[in-house]
Parts: sequence; structure tokens; C-alpha cells
Amino acid sequence: MINSAPQSTSDERTEQLVGQVLLFGLLGKILYSIPARDWLDPLVTDNLFESVPFAESQPDTADGLDLLAAWTDACQDGIDDQMLIDLKADYTALFVGLRAMKAPAWESVYFSEERLLFQDRTVDVQSRYQQMGAEVQTPDREPVDHIAFELSFVGHCAQLALTALEADDSLQFDAVTAAKREFLSEHLMQWGPKWAELVIKYAQTGFYRGLAYLVRGALAELAQIDAVRVPAKIKYLGIPE
Repeated sequence: MINSAPQSTSDERTEQLVGQVLLFGLLGKILYSIPARDWLDPLVTDNLFESVPFAESQPDTADGLDLLAAWTDACQDGIDDQMLIDLKADYTALFVGLRAMKAPAWESVYFSEERLLFQDRTVDVQSRYQQMGAEVQTPDREPVDHIAFELSFVGHCAQLALTALEADDSLQFDAVTAAKREFLSEHLMQWGPKWAELVIKYAQTGFYRGLAYLVRGALAELAQIDAVRVPAKIKYLGIPE
């Protein structure tokens, strides 16, 4: 039998994992996609940001939902040409152009004075993906330590843990949980909050600022649930102080 953490019942753990699968999967898809009407319009028509399935009690999550709700309200009559132009400009300024980007989207950049890609951290991230059976399809040799892929990987691990929980497979559940916690501690938690901080600081649209708050809130919730420990002070070699 699977023994849940003392503060969580099996039903609560299931709800948490389902929420992680949905939220981290969604964030990963959105943050990797260049703004386009074909995927932005459904976010508005389905009122997708009315609530989120995970970390709703986090203050950052609430701030993010407020910003995204305001963006959704502004788009009720459709995303006009200027809105789309503004989103593309924000996306480009934040995430495109290695030297010029305001919030680099790859982990290795944060730990390289020269802002180099495909470093040791990238290799280790790839290894973690492979160990957990996660396949990342990257066009044009996109580094796999992109924020979108790392967020999606957390959702992938949550799905594996959920499957083990439902099958009452304690060995698999414990192994997946340990692998997920280790990945968070050694990778995503070390730079994800800094990435979100930069987006919040530099984003010119409520859409991307809101998404960054959601990421920060979700990571804060995970840190509590999975007891993830990270250094209080991290030196980011590729990011000016």
C-alpha cells in the first residue's frame, strides 16, 4: 500500500497530482509557443484562466490569475491585430535573441558567464528526461533545458506518480516522487523562480506577466508539497545583478 505524507490523504494527493499534470502541461505548451490566434483564441473563449487546478492558495497564483483575467476581459471581442503584435513583441523581447533577451528561457544561460547553451546542465537535464521516459521533440536542436520543457517534465512526472498511485504501486510511486524532487532541487527550482522574476520585471503585457506569476506560484506550492530544498542564494553567472 502507498503511504501518503502525513499531511495528505490519498484523495488529496491524487487531486494535487492531477492539478500538476494539467497546470504544468499547460504552462509548458503556452510558454514554448509563439503567439498566434489559433491557440490564443481558445484561452479566451474557454475562459481558461478563471481558475487553475493547482496552487490556487499561493499569493503569486492569485496575482497571476488577476492579470490573466484582465487580459481575457480585454479580448472578449477577439484578439485584434494590435494585441497580437504586442504579444509577439513581448515574446521576442523576453525570450528571443540570446544576448538581447530579457528573460532567457534556457537553464544553462543562467550558470554561464558567456550565456552559453548546451552546457553540462543541459546534458544532465536530457539524462533526467530519458530516465523517466520523457521524449522531447525539439526543432533545430533546441536545448532541452528550455523552461517550457522543464515545466512539462514536471507534469510528466506527476502523471507517472498518479498512475502509480492509482495502481497502488508504492515502489514506483516512491521512485518517481524521488526523481521529481531531485530534478526540482537540482534544476528547475534553482533557476525557474529567477526566470519568473525577470519576466515579471520586464514583460510589457499582462499575459506574460500573469503566466510568470503562475509559474512562481506553482513552484512555491511544489516546494512545500515535495519538501524541495534549494540554496537561499544562487549565483547567476549569465544574468546581471
